[in-house]
Amino acid sequence: MALFENLQLWLDPKLRDGPEAMAADEWLLAKMQLPTLRVYRWAGAWASIGYFGKFSQVEDQIVGVNWVRRWTGGGVVDHRFDWTYSLIVPDGFMEHFRRAAESYRAIHAALSQALLDDNVDARMQAVRSEMSHDLCFESPVVHDLVDSHGRKLAGAGQRRTRDGLLHQGSVAISSNKPERAWALARHLSNNQIEIFPELPSHDLEMLVERRYLPLTPSVQV
Repeated sequence: MALFENLQLWLDPKLRDGPEAMAADEWLLAKMQLPTLRVYRWAGAWASIGYFGKFSQVEDQIVGVNWVRRWTGGGVVDHRFDWTYSLIVPDGFMEHFRRAAESYRAIHAALSQALLDDNVDARMQAVRSEMSHDLCFESPVVHDLVDSHGRKLAGAGQRRTRDGLLHQGSVAISSNKPERAWALARHLSNNQIEIFPELPSHDLEMLVERRYLPLTPSVQV
């Protein structure tokens, strides 16, 4: 059964740097009135770290990238070769998403079907990995997606506010084909509506200044 009756799909055409990409997700969470799936690409070489991560402990783990902090949780993600999406669920549509584990499982169940449509063998991780690693794709956790050899394919971080749920996901196999985005939208919802929002640059700049300035070795947070 689909999670939503209606879902907005935004194939974000703009390549955005890390701070602007994160600010765009926060803006959508505050403004969208319907569940919204955003699929986007990065401008340049970026890695992100979860909201509670310590940058000083991970900055040397990926070389040659710029760093940004996500508003969601989770570990370190290298975005140079991934397929990145965000799902925004407004508060009025949170019936299936009150518990973090259940929302994570439900969204990844839809994602696994979309990847299968794209001929990517993906299955749900049933148990917690015994490994512990700051690099997100080194240690699959329960309800992550893995391949037939147990290697992690997809993970995500989440944030809940009074506006609803922000789910930021990454798939280790990149794709420039819009068919994957449409497949995920179909497995999440009964009806899909493509949207073309205009994000005010002033609003994004304010969000960047408030929360998403690039991380550098001199900013050890």
